[in-house]
Amino acid sequence: MWFVALGLLSIGLKLAALGPFAGLSWWWVLSPFVLALLWWGWADKYGYTQKKAMDRMEAKKAKRRERHLQDMGLDTRHKPRK
Repeated sequence: MWFVALGLLSIGLKLAALGPFAGLSWWWVLSPFVLALLWWGWADKYGYTQKKAMDRMEAKKAKRRERHLQDMGLDTRHKPRK
């Protein structure tokens, strides 16, 4: 996502002819999009994307489980120990 944002920013600066982007080749300006494609390909191939999605799902389940235990009065973690 950062590469795409960087690419869009660099395209905007190139078209507006601002700063050092005015003299850059279009290959340099468009290179963040190539990096984004490489990153997404690597992330999908090695399971990084799926692992992050599973981590988010597990966090949601744990939060929901904790909320339900508190609602039922069964959460013993917050009670003082004897």
